[in-house]
Amino acid sequence: MRSKLFVPASRPELFPKAMASAADAISFDLEDAVAPDSKDMARSALQTFLQGHAFSTSPAPASHAHHTLIVRVNAVDTTHFEADLQAAVWPALHVVNLPMVESAEAVRLAARKIEELVLARGIGRPVGILANIESPRGLRLAAEIATAHPAVIGLQIGYGDLFAPLGIVSGEPSATQFVRTAVRMAAGEAGIAAYDGAYVNFKDQAGFQRDSAAARQLGFAGRSCIHPSQIALANEVFMPTQAELAHALKVVHAAQAHLRSGVGAFSVDGRLVDGPFIDEAHKLVALATRLGMLA
Repeated sequence: MRSKLFVPASRPELFPKAMASAADAISFDLEDAVAPDSKDMARSALQTFLQGHAFSTSPAPASHAHHTLIVRVNAVDTTHFEADLQAAVWPALHVVNLPMVESAEAVRLAARKIEELVLARGIGRPVGILANIESPRGLRLAAEIATAHPAVIGLQIGYGDLFAPLGIVSGEPSATQFVRTAVRMAAGEAGIAAYDGAYVNFKDQAGFQRDSAAARQLGFAGRSCIHPSQIALANEVFMPTQAELAHALKVVHAAQAHLRSGVGAFSVDGRLVDGPFIDEAHKLVALATRLGMLA
């Protein structure tokens, strides 16, 4: 999911536009984007949409024929949480986005509730969990959260809730890169993806591109988009470059020859290659194939 477009669930008139976009994922928001007195209306609108939308077992971002569908619910310890799940967990849904996660137990509780609905509604396959890291405690326990349950498919940073209460200026580079590194390492321990948070100044496209490139350098798979104008930039930044793909293909082909001869370390394009670099090359080739860059 290179790009995840946020859509307020209280704005059903935006749903068709979002679904027609080039975003890899559509994230319908029942949390911060919906005022308390509009929660019931938003849940009703979202449920109607999800019940009328067919589930795709193989989202195809490259063709944009399908999207990964995500719903950001309210936090586990709020009065809205269970009602949000009732509205969200239908066959069309791929992922539940949990905000303000601060413990492994919160993840396990959410997973149990989701599994109950999956079974009761005969969905027949799991619904993933994308856990938000957006508090000091959540950041400290990020690895425990990432490894809490097999349903967790990724960690996502929430900069606003994390930085604002601490007086950290939004976008401050040292704090941003520190948090990104910590979250990426936690996700890496669990073998799952890390996704960057929103860049709030959507008119600053050059800034969005630079900031996204900094996240990609740390191994992030994609990021949130709060405006359609950010989608194409995110897709471009988090897409493997032709040079990266060419090198990865060389590594894969060279590895096949060298490993048959019992050689585990060798050079490609003047760079040392061994186990982890071979694994990374295979992952990049697989990603490029899914994105339609390779036949």
